[in-house]
Amino acid sequence: MLHFFMPLDRYVILNQAFSILNESGLESLTLRRLAARLGVKAPAIYWYFKNKQELLDEMGTQVLREALDKAPTFDAAQSWQDWALNYCLGLRRTLLGYREGARMFSGRYLTDAALFAPMEASLHKLTSAGFSLRQSELGLSVLYCYVVGFVIEEQARDLAPGVPDPRYDLARRASRVDRQKYPLVHESGQKLFADHDTRFLEGVSLVIVGLTSLLPASSKRD
Repeated sequence: MLHFFMPLDRYVILNQAFSILNESGLESLTLRRLAARLGVKAPAIYWYFKNKQELLDEMGTQVLREALDKAPTFDAAQSWQDWALNYCLGLRRTLLGYREGARMFSGRYLTDAALFAPMEASLHKLTSAGFSLRQSELGLSVLYCYVVGFVIEEQARDLAPGVPDPRYDLARRASRVDRQKYPLVHESGQKLFADHDTRFLEGVSLVIVGLTSLLPASSKRD
């Protein structure tokens, strides 16, 4: 726990907010608990963040900044397909670095206008490949939503990081599904609840194939 005399600033507050998130989960992250962790009264937190929504917006912005910092250097010669794959892999990897990271990140308001620069570069990558601006913004949104949605579901199957929820145990699921009545549902368990990495890559590939179908024939040949 921090000493009460440690100078308070946004960085210190965010650092402890992420600590609480990783230790206890999103529901346990309250301004009152954060203030107690910092050894201050709640009004001291309000000087920097008016409410939990503002705090989460800043946390989400920090997570996106981290994902971009860890991303490979933007390569103009890289194909849009490779760019899309790297984008999805990097965002998922960053979200998995935090307990309930995707749930915390979802729907956040970006507080740093500098983050519009990588968004501009992403849209430029797609429009340069032959997509219209409308198709590009839709494609970027679909890739983003796929990653965030996938990781929300992935993390929801753990009670805590590294602690699987027994309700999703494959043997338990198999015992609940009547193989005679629902043979496909029974067989699908191994694919739905195991090997997240492979399923994630297969899903990204499916999205990329779908986006490719929007390109004019001349662009597909490039």
